[in-house]
Amino acid sequence: MPFNSTTMIPELRAEFEKVLALIASPEAKTATLDQMERTLLGQVLRLGGRLLQAFADQRSAAESHRPYRQGRKRWPYHSQKPVDYRSIFGALVVERAYFYAQAHGGRSPLDAALSLPDRCYSDLLMESASLLAVDGAYGKAVQVLERLLRVSVPAAAVETDVVEQAAEVTAFYAEQPAPAAAEEGSILVVQADGKGVPLVRPPADPARRKVRRGKGDKKTRKKEAIATAVYTLARCPRTPQQLVNALFQKGPAPDERPVPQHKRVFASLDGKDAALTRLATWARQRDGRHIRCRVALTDGAHALQDRMRTHLRGFTLVLDIIHVSEYLWKAGTALYGETDPQRAVWVEAQLRDVLSSRVHTVIDRLVAKAVRLAKTSQAYHALHQAAKYFRRNRPFMDYATYLRRGWPVATGVIEGACRHLVKDRMELAGMRWTIPGATAILALRAVNENGDWEAFHAFRRERRHRRLYRTPIPTAWIAHAERLEIN
Repeated sequence: MPFNSTTMIPELRAEFEKVLALIASPEAKTATLDQMERTLLGQVLRLGGRLLQAFADQRSAAESHRPYRQGRKRWPYHSQKPVDYRSIFGALVVERAYFYAQAHGGRSPLDAALSLPDRCYSDLLMESASLLAVDGAYGKAVQVLERLLRVSVPAAAVETDVVEQAAEVTAFYAEQPAPAAAEEGSILVVQADGKGVPLVRPPADPARRKVRRGKGDKKTRKKEAIATAVYTLARCPRTPQQLVNALFQKGPAPDERPVPQHKRVFASLDGKDAALTRLATWARQRDGRHIRCRVALTDGAHALQDRMRTHLRGFTLVLDIIHVSEYLWKAGTALYGETDPQRAVWVEAQLRDVLSSRVHTVIDRLVAKAVRLAKTSQAYHALHQAAKYFRRNRPFMDYATYLRRGWPVATGVIEGACRHLVKDRMELAGMRWTIPGATAILALRAVNENGDWEAFHAFRRERRHRRLYRTPIPTAWIAHAERLEIN
């Protein structure tokens, strides 16, 4: 519908007056807050839809129909062409002047002026949908939008948009500046770990389909996602006994520990080498004269350790102390059982020796106890496994030195990332993923976890606008809205 300010403005004003009248009506004196909130939401959404349509009509009416020129090229006016647009306020139609020349094809200059997206869905609508989708199932995301905004978006459209959004994440982080040195700690820390993602099984060959799974057949096929983290930390020297007390919750609460600065996490399914190449790049961006130490923490997985040493030269590899303590607790349980008080006494003594860089003593002690046990016993197996684990990781267990220097010795950051970034979304009930779908969700979850959601989408919108229209995105309104304090 052509924009007519003579009739449209009074109509919109009357519509707004109706909304105001709601809260001053006699019936409002007996309404609950919940009742009024629900009513106002519906009215405000309806008014917002009319206002947005009026804005589009106004921009369309202001278009010139004189021939459109670009350099020496000339396009005569052809007709008005409508395009559907689905916003958080509902559906509207944007009428645009269409210019056509047989030699150059068609052009609609208003598309660039309004920065219309590739498809009919608004950025605000799809960014809201993807934010819901990174935390929960796609079906739940579209259900929330429909119930709250009364806007219907197909789940398939959200999935497609998530994949397209995620394609810009690598470019976004490549352009992010390093934090100011004054905001950083003196220890540069990297961590990495793996977590399985359940995948969609390929279609089974009918000729080989099994009625019942055999021994060794897994119910779910998984692919390992590699989670990584990079941050800086202030030094926090402590003694082996202080850490033992903290792990066993003895004595007064420890002083507040330094917190990671400008932590950036990520998870991907593109393999260990690709993940650690990315991690090394991010670590180099954070390095500088303010960095005094470089620490790489892992859980002891051999393949990951080897790649950490290859990709992160100059970093000291440190074995996570929590995994060390888990091996000791398993050995202690095998020796004394779960209820014997001697178990905790024994584990504490071994852990104190480990933290004092006497791991060789603990290995000898484990071996000496194991040789007196039957090789088929559970205790023998637990002691043998612990000794083997410590022997292989001994070069990364100089904890007395690490503690004296104030380094971190636990992988809590990456353990949390594996849980929050990967497991909590990838392993929701019944979840099975394609690799592209899982890759996209993990990338956007990382953006959100890093606190970069708004900055990322501003970057993405600018990139898309340049790709579609070969010009910078219009920004004059942003400064105006900030002055009016309406953003």
